[in-house]
Amino acid sequence: MKPTASNPAAADLSCEVCGLMPEPTKARLTVANIAVMLPIELLVHALVVGTHLPYLAKVLVLTLTATILVIWVAEPSAARVLRGWLHAPALRHRRKLGKAPSLWRARTVLQDQPGSLQKITRALARLDTNILSIHVHPVAGGVLDEFVLSAPGNLSERQLLDALHDGGGSRSHVWPTTALAMADGQTKALSLAARIADAPDELPLAVAELLRARILTPAEAVLEKHDAGTRLKVPTAWHGPLTFVRPGEPFTPAESARAHRLAELAEILAHRPAAAAKR
Repeated sequence: MKPTASNPAAADLSCEVCGLMPEPTKARLTVANIAVMLPIELLVHALVVGTHLPYLAKVLVLTLTATILVIWVAEPSAARVLRGWLHAPALRHRRKLGKAPSLWRARTVLQDQPGSLQKITRALARLDTNILSIHVHPVAGGVLDEFVLSAPGNLSERQLLDALHDGGGSRSHVWPTTALAMADGQTKALSLAARIADAPDELPLAVAELLRARILTPAEAVLEKHDAGTRLKVPTAWHGPLTFVRPGEPFTPAESARAHRLAELAEILAHRPAAAAKR
């Protein structure tokens, strides 16, 4: 049977690979060893000094006994009994990390009626989750709301999904994200448009970056099958149809429109040199 740790919170600090605890600070380790060793040393000295052994024998017994007790009793006891105190700095650091907010992207479909957004906002607020940005996309059966959320670090994906469901959302999805998600789609599309203006051949890579999607080769586009809405085809004159896929995250109408506008921009810029050469 696996022994139960005396301090479960501290035991969670052990390495998942080697099982070892983090090295405590030298000051705390020294104090812990002294606290455990001092009573043992006093007891051993009291017992040995009271005997009638020769002086050299007393020194030898004290040395061997104290060494054995320190190695076998004191240090393991200090590490076990004072584990929480020894690793208190690491525990405090972990608690700070646990309380630090984390960023999530979320999508959910709401009914297109007054009060829907307020209801889901209240459900998220009960989890101390803040909405940093929101984009609304009309879809069949309602509106698709896309959020960037700032949530407590100890909040799980399941809890966020439950909150979206309690707020009246359906077909909800959440993904961990970074601060880059705060750059709205319009700004990102304009930045990529400037990139295409300089080099129209960058269109496939630019659209893939815009959509956070993977480009499928013509052979892959024929063979691979994906859920509805997770594949987007963008027609072009000189590249042929470009197919992008993003499993598990359907493309929104706004994303599709931005990708098609970038393709139109690349078409215009690619034909301008040819038209200028004919003049």
